[in-house]
Amino acid sequence: MRRVQPRRADVIARVEEEYRALDRAVRRLTPAAMRQPAFKRTRREPWTVKDALAHIVVWKRFTARSLRGERRPAPYRGLDGMAANAKLYHTWHRKSAREVVATHRAVHREVLATLRALPESAFAARRSPYWPSDLLGHSAGHRRRHLEPAASNAPTSSRRRRSAPRRPGPRPSR
Repeated sequence: MRRVQPRRADVIARVEEEYRALDRAVRRLTPAAMRQPAFKRTRREPWTVKDALAHIVVWKRFTARSLRGERRPAPYRGLDGMAANAKLYHTWHRKSAREVVATHRAVHREVLATLRALPESAFAARRSPYWPSDLLGHSAGHRRRHLEPAASNAPTSSRRRRSAPRRPGPRPSR
């Protein structure tokens, strides 16, 4: 069976779908949920759910830069994944949840602009159905492992219920 190369519209649709799933989880996170530990096992840095979101966002921004032919920002150049993640933690851990969430949305707009600006040939050159990974699989993995569990354990405030009423219809099955 011949493998079909991804097209710009297909990649953008998949990136949008993952962003919507991630943003749904982010919208359900309370301030207390954002402060919960993100990892069950001990790490050098005590990553919170907010830190896991910042991690997703920063790697998405790195991917957008790479797609535009730009290098990583100077403080991250030459670092392997572990060192980059430690640097990311120390840079972003002090930022407020509100700032991380705002950056999450701004980076998504940046990613879409980048994808739309790429020539179609940039999409045909990719062979993996998981490309671009940091915008899709990486984001989805952290969303499922760290954000959604924290969001599902978070009590819903009455303010959130009023601002986002539940739509009638069947609930999605799990």
